[in-house]
Amino acid sequence: MLIELASHNDDIRRLLNKGFALRYDSEYLVVRDIPYLDANKALQIGAIVTKLVFVDKLHVEQQDHQIFFAGSVPHGLDGNPVPNLGGGGASLPLQKTDVVVERSFSNKPDSGRFTDFFAKIEHYLNLVGGPAMSLHGFNPYTFRVDHDVVGDSVFKFQDTLTSRAEIGDLAAVFKTDVVAIIGLGGTGCYLLDFMVKTPVREIRGFDGDRYLIHNAYRSPGQLDEQDLGKPKAEVYQRRYENFRKNLKLEQKYIDRSSAADLEGVTFAFVCVDKGSARAAIFDLLIAMGIPFIDVGMGLNRKEGPIAGTLRVTYYPPDKASEIRAMGHAELADHPDDVYRAQVQISELNAMNACLAVERYKQLRGFYLDKQAPSHMLFDTAELKLFR
Repeated sequence: MLIELASHNDDIRRLLNKGFALRYDSEYLVVRDIPYLDANKALQIGAIVTKLVFVDKLHVEQQDHQIFFAGSVPHGLDGNPVPNLGGGGASLPLQKTDVVVERSFSNKPDSGRFTDFFAKIEHYLNLVGGPAMSLHGFNPYTFRVDHDVVGDSVFKFQDTLTSRAEIGDLAAVFKTDVVAIIGLGGTGCYLLDFMVKTPVREIRGFDGDRYLIHNAYRSPGQLDEQDLGKPKAEVYQRRYENFRKNLKLEQKYIDRSSAADLEGVTFAFVCVDKGSARAAIFDLLIAMGIPFIDVGMGLNRKEGPIAGTLRVTYYPPDKASEIRAMGHAELADHPDDVYRAQVQISELNAMNACLAVERYKQLRGFYLDKQAPSHMLFDTAELKLFR
């Protein structure tokens, strides 16, 4: 119900987008994680509760300027109760038992009436929580939502970006996709970072290597020293599993015998730099009829400064063998590979991932697709994209 209300009431949407821990309960709007000071200036956490008056099924307005409060008497920095709160002891039956109303407050704005719920909650937050935020630095904008509010979303936090941009209908095109990312190296880890924030049903990632210090210089997120030497899959699983559900990253290499690992996958990204490994993965994906995008980069210092190209190639099931035969991707190991320095730079890894994700989202109808290219090359020296 909360999400429906936010979709039809701009003030509630603004509260949700700002990060207030909102809940709908028994025709009341409950705002949790409200800090306040007790008589000893210790930090306490309460909740603001305000009545919703339904104008129709989905539009609400305020009953008056008053609120209920779950918590004891709020105090100021001087150790005295916050003045001009009015009200008194009160109780209120709510369905969720973790919020227990103990009192009511009444503090009118200068105009005599709040313009909307956003203004009302901000006003009481400043009165009740201002001293606690000042003394203890507590941030009430926790974006905390109940699991039943998130519903069937794959995200563990409410996706306020999608609702704020009003693109929910477009984001829905991803809801049945099961995406595999094969290789979590320089480009693969950035691709994972982007896909974690895309509402696909499931993400599977595969990489058999360990996370070493050079990986930290071409991957998103913080460097935690305890991650060094551990499997990349384990590092990234821990990094992202608090953000979304249905994320499964495994320490393994994908080859021709890995059909069971890709069962049910609807789209794949191939992010490996060894030709023979790529060939085996191509064999498997083509045999299973899974559409995929292969990425790669070729950078060098022949003219002093680094230059080269980034590549994104799409292989649809009905033309995958045909595109493979065009030779866009290296499918064999060169004899001198052991001596070749593979230059990779984080911003170019990220850009290669950006191009791949944008192409995937074009294929799903999220982005407009006017040219439908199967093969793209980006020239880093001329900043040109060739299709």
